[in-house]
Amino acid sequence: MNEVRPTRVRNALALLVAGSLVVAACGGDDAAAKKKVPPSTTTTIPIPKAPFTGLPDRTGVSLTRSSVAVKIENTPEARPQSGLDVADVVYEEVVDGGITRFWAVFNSNAPENIGPVRSVRAMDPQVVTPLGGVVAYSGGTEPNVAAIRATGLVWVDENNAGDAFFREPTRDAPHNLFARSALLWQRGGQPVPPVPLFGYVDTESDQAFTGEAVTSFHVNYELGYDVTYVWDATVGGWMRFSRTDEPFLSAALPPIQVNATNVIVQFVPYAGFGEGNLIGTGEAWIFSNGQLVRGTWTKPSVESITEYKDAAGAPILLTPGRTWVELVPTGKTVDVVSPPPPPVPPPTVAPTTTTSKKRGT
Repeated sequence: MNEVRPTRVRNALALLVAGSLVVAACGGDDAAAKKKVPPSTTTTIPIPKAPFTGLPDRTGVSLTRSSVAVKIENTPEARPQSGLDVADVVYEEVVDGGITRFWAVFNSNAPENIGPVRSVRAMDPQVVTPLGGVVAYSGGTEPNVAAIRATGLVWVDENNAGDAFFREPTRDAPHNLFARSALLWQRGGQPVPPVPLFGYVDTESDQAFTGEAVTSFHVNYELGYDVTYVWDATVGGWMRFSRTDEPFLSAALPPIQVNATNVIVQFVPYAGFGEGNLIGTGEAWIFSNGQLVRGTWTKPSVESITEYKDAAGAPILLTPGRTWVELVPTGKTVDVVSPPPPPVPPPTVAPTTTTSKKRGT
């Protein structure tokens, strides 16, 4: 048997310890290196918001196409209309004989068919020019048609619509002309996306539209076209009624009562039916979140977007959602109903105390 000398043992132990220190040192370097590697980060892509509503658009479709505006009839024979319940923005204007018609504006959403489609009026270029995109209508007087074509927008009428227009066989003419939204968007139009028309409160930061409390208001258009809006907190919008108590329904199946998150009553001068002037400044009442802010509107030119400001001159920010703009003739009245004041609690009366004395004291 070979003898293991103490010197060899000491040398072996020294080598073993040295190796262990090297391994430990390497392990320490690896750990330190790992600590220096920055943690992985996740980038959150913000959800885009639709230009005409300020609502989140998870599909992003509103940013990929232009505005489409369709002139829609509002006689009793034309009701219920298709598209008013989902339009991003609706403008209601006074035309012949005090009846009203609509410009229904679509970008984030639209039904398959929109209508009934009717003719343009002298004031219409002032309404649609800031929208850009495509405008669809059915005829009009020669000066009015020339004016709408001169806007530079993509126009669609019976002369060039092709399959984009069709007649609904279950309705009587002229209340049966409808437009196919998909074919209107195929016409193109600029800008893409359209420029926002309104500013909105930041609901993600708990901002809210605030003003004087309102339960309902009645817009006194001519009899038969006057409308009432009633605040419905469960819907978060103003329910529209013909006159005071007849729900204004859409042609959707099942029928849906038309409502809007915001209603702007814009008082404008009319030189004649269908000849409102939207250039200049005037009074505007903005209804949102069950409340009212009274302010002003300003529009310097045909191309410019109308600005709405409060009494202090600050921009009025709407609640994100669909907006109706009532272009009410100056001099017409709007009756506003406010909620009753809260009950006053009865005054607190301090209890009376009675001091009694014993006999003989």
